[in-house]
Amino acid sequence: MYRRKAKGWYKHIDFIILDIICLELSFLIAYVIRHGAVNPYHFQLYRSAAIVLGFIDFVLLFVCNTCKNVLKRGMLQELYATVKHDVYVILAFTLYLFAVQNAQPFSRIVLFLCAAFYMPISYVTRLIMKEAVNKMHRSGDKPALLIVSTSDAIYETLKTMGDTYYQLYTVRGIVILDKDMIGKQIKGIPVVASESTVIEYVCRGWVDELFMACPHNYKTRRELVAQFVDMGIVVHENLFENKELILNRQMVEHMGGYTVLTTTLNYASGRDLFLKRLIDICGGIVGCIITGILFVILAPLIYIQSPGPIFFAQERVGKNGKRFKIYKFRSMYLDAEERKQELMEQNRVEDGMMFKLEFDPRIIGCKKRADGTIKKGVGNYIRDWSLDEFPQFFNVLKGDMSIVGTRPPTMDEWGKYEIHHRARLATKPGITGMWQVSGRSDITDFEEVVALDTKYINDWSIGLDIKILFKTVLVVLHREGAM
Repeated sequence: MYRRKAKGWYKHIDFIILDIICLELSFLIAYVIRHGAVNPYHFQLYRSAAIVLGFIDFVLLFVCNTCKNVLKRGMLQELYATVKHDVYVILAFTLYLFAVQNAQPFSRIVLFLCAAFYMPISYVTRLIMKEAVNKMHRSGDKPALLIVSTSDAIYETLKTMGDTYYQLYTVRGIVILDKDMIGKQIKGIPVVASESTVIEYVCRGWVDELFMACPHNYKTRRELVAQFVDMGIVVHENLFENKELILNRQMVEHMGGYTVLTTTLNYASGRDLFLKRLIDICGGIVGCIITGILFVILAPLIYIQSPGPIFFAQERVGKNGKRFKIYKFRSMYLDAEERKQELMEQNRVEDGMMFKLEFDPRIIGCKKRADGTIKKGVGNYIRDWSLDEFPQFFNVLKGDMSIVGTRPPTMDEWGKYEIHHRARLATKPGITGMWQVSGRSDITDFEEVVALDTKYINDWSIGLDIKILFKTVLVVLHREGAM
């Protein structure tokens, strides 16, 4: 969706959230040990203290940038950084108590125990989190980069980028524009496409970002950059004066030894991205809790009418072509996917880019009466009230999806995408989105869906996400009232 110049505090948002959780857990343990009660939030003094502690921790993490280079620090360096930060937190909280004249009634034992527990809990949690993140990086869960160059320039390009650069990206492959070298390797990196096949490769493959390292005067450079941007790919270029192409968003960045001009559909500040992920985490936790409650209610209803799994998992295409499994409450019979081909002629979307039916016999309990009217079943109500979407909050917590985004296409839909359709994959897919709440969720023209999704990506802001969330609630309530 965008390229951002992330501050250290945003890049390690998960560390920040976990540190606050560790502090609050330490406070709770300290209170239980001192007072023998399990609910410190019952008293105004301790309830306010818990809130202020979390606020102080967040501010210090932000101001002091404690998490900067957290993945590069060794165990001793991490211990020093953790102790230093923890001391600052406790000192700041002590000053707060004196400032509001609450030092006397507040138990000093609780304060000392909180500090004593906070340091080891925070330190161990950071080590575990760092190992998990590093393991994820080693497994290739980093932004996928494609390097585009020429046979003469590629070796100098790789040399200038340097080894440290590869810690930030998974280099998906190299594109050699002036020769057909597909299948060969350059410094251990496979050549995956040529000038004639690069557009198709990027359209079908998982590529997050692209580095255009070919000479400035290469004949098709401008045309290729324009097409990549139109597809929603983040494009990095060697910095040069660009007068031929009207670009959407530009920023100057450093990549290895290069100064590059980065072009993208949109960009966001680290603060905005932090808030979006924070909303996703909080919403994901609440959504998963609601999903558990709904499971108790829906599981017997689904199983009685259609014995089998309660949840439905399907492979979808996410941000920049990355595949993931989406989870839903099952609202269709088990043979729904097999019967899809039989019903393709009745598809209301003529180009087949999506699949919509006026009457779908695959839905659990859905039947057509003799007079032509449709009798709804439990599957229809699950879908009408959007209850089938709730398990996707697990996808949100995993990071595969966001609460607000674009609709993730199925594998067969994705296979039919044209170049400009790929732009809607430039952001994480969402449970809800602009076109779902625009009053045109039943549209049969896929180009309208693409236009709305592209508009969402270009205009994205936290305010727009909140607006869509409120509209989603109104749409669902209106749908229930119309039944």
